[in-house]
Amino acid sequence: MRAVWNGTVIAESEDTVVVEGNHYFPAQSVDPAVLRPSGTRTVCSWKGTASYWTLEVDGRTNPDAAWYYPEPKPDAEHVRDRVAFWRGVTVEG
Repeated sequence: MRAVWNGTVIAESEDTVVVEGNHYFPAQSVDPAVLRPSGTRTVCSWKGTASYWTLEVDGRTNPDAAWYYPEPKPDAEHVRDRVAFWRGVTVEG
């Protein structure tokens, strides 16, 4: 699977976990050069508190387009150390 935004592959892995229709990529498969810190946090009742990154590719930014669960709840332990995408990021395989 590949995650693509602004014409650039930002993550690629054969080992994704699908949860609620979203592919969670291993964190080490994401290009760290495209990630910018974000202070955004959201709470999911069964996964826990999500943290976000803004994507930056070729001078364009996509705010909060990547998210992860640094300390997932027990039922969501399978998404620990994994990153998912939205907001125009295409996941293809």
